[in-house]
Amino acid sequence: MGDVFRALADETRRAILDELAERDKQTLFEICSRLAMNHGLGSTRQAVSQHLDVLEEAGLIHSERRGRYKFHTLDTAPLAQIAERWPPKDAP
Repeated sequence: MGDVFRALADETRRAILDELAERDKQTLFEICSRLAMNHGLGSTRQAVSQHLDVLEEAGLIHSERRGRYKFHTLDTAPLAQIAERWPPKDAP
């Protein structure tokens, strides 16, 4: 679970997850474009690729290669584990 917290600690990685939550199965190029347009982040493709590696190691995304393209998909299962460990209290 430590990998999940480390992955979520970075603003760029959270923005990547936001973009994948909005539209799944994106390529590196698509993610870079959306980060620039929607978040004003001008990260290089290499930097975004490294962020994707961290997210994949934490189990928050999965990658699938099709031909020469690699598609990235959000996986919220690790987040559910966090919610199970510390469930939200009912509002008064």
